[in-house]
Amino acid sequence: MSDADAQKQAAGEAAAALVESGMVVGLGTGSTAAWFVKALAARRLDIVGVPTSQATADLATSLGMKVAELGETREIDLTVDGADEIGPGLSLIKGGGAALLREKLVWEASKRCVVIADAAKVVDTLGKFALPIEVVAFGHKTTSLRICDALAECDIGIAPRMRMKDGQPVRTDGGNLIYDAACGRIEEPAALAAALKSVTGVVDHGLFLDLADQALIGTDAGVRTLEP
Repeated sequence: MSDADAQKQAAGEAAAALVESGMVVGLGTGSTAAWFVKALAARRLDIVGVPTSQATADLATSLGMKVAELGETREIDLTVDGADEIGPGLSLIKGGGAALLREKLVWEASKRCVVIADAAKVVDTLGKFALPIEVVAFGHKTTSLRICDALAECDIGIAPRMRMKDGQPVRTDGGNLIYDAACGRIEEPAALAAALKSVTGVVDHGLFLDLADQALIGTDAGVRTLEP
């Protein structure tokens, strides 16, 4: 196992220890969140999980966990999820796993959100990881031009690229497309978030701002806790 994988596992296991019987728990998507789901399932608690993707739902049910869709339970007590970057104030870039819309819906429906990651995900300024932007398929080429204008408003002169896999456009669980914007540096995340959200055809973006209550970061020296 690589150092990064060991750090992800440690962070996931630390987050699983936060869960108590009777909770409704949001289950994130991605390699780090999968460690959390596995560690949580091993505890055999009486909980209900609300998955943020079909992949996570499949993993949770295969491990014997009870799952429900968002809106089928009372308010979510705690959501645990990974991130592609963790910046100042626990500002995040998410969406590398193409589940950002469902993740954000679950995050915003939760009393408390904890982000888990390996040490390399912590950065001084967001933007080195390309920002995922989820768009509806209809007219997506026109939408991408309007995304360019929104990026330019924030002094980011880069055109977003449609995410491809095996020669085909990547589709989210909701059937949408993902465009990735290699911003380099995002000096004003809130301004960029607002500009992108105002574009008709953009469903949502991977900037998660003022949502994380705590971060558990796996390091070679153990799990470090970060607060906003």
